[in-house]
Amino acid sequence: MQTTRLTLMCHARTVAQKLACFPTNEPVENIQLTSEALAARFAQPRRLLCGPELRTRQTAAWFGADAEIDDALRDCDWGDWHGKSIKDLQREDSAALLAWLADPQVAPPGGESVTQLAARVAAWLTNLQPTPGHVVAVTHPYVVRAALMHIVQGTAFNAIDVEPLAAIELRFNGIWRLLLPGIDPEETF
Repeated sequence: MQTTRLTLMCHARTVAQKLACFPTNEPVENIQLTSEALAARFAQPRRLLCGPELRTRQTAAWFGADAEIDDALRDCDWGDWHGKSIKDLQREDSAALLAWLADPQVAPPGGESVTQLAARVAAWLTNLQPTPGHVVAVTHPYVVRAALMHIVQGTAFNAIDVEPLAAIELRFNGIWRLLLPGIDPEETF
């Protein structure tokens, strides 16, 4: 059986993340990274995927010009909460925010629930299983969380934080396994 190697990359930091706001289609912050070093991190051959949002496309471009947009990697649909800060929601609609935080089946008004997101990501992972080789997917913190929860079959969704440019590796060889790669001291970025 051939192995599927999946590296999930969280997009780079955005202003919305710094301000604790639900995202819009904002760009990543202007940060200085050498795209050559990042592209070399995931040597060819590999398949590069990304969500359709600007922030995922910009981050994926650092890893190569050949990124394919995959709609299954899109961010959670925040509905009416797009662009709103957590503080504003706590003031204006704390009951809805608390219900959403407590129950994965509750969606933001006009948006997608964690349960719906998890089903979308689980279907994507299932479709990816027969794809041998290395897939690098640039996506969003909530998509990474949903993938992890599917893999570990747990219920600790809100206990996982995914930092900008965080990477986890998953491999499928009969079952999905989480790989936490170490840092190679010989490698330079």
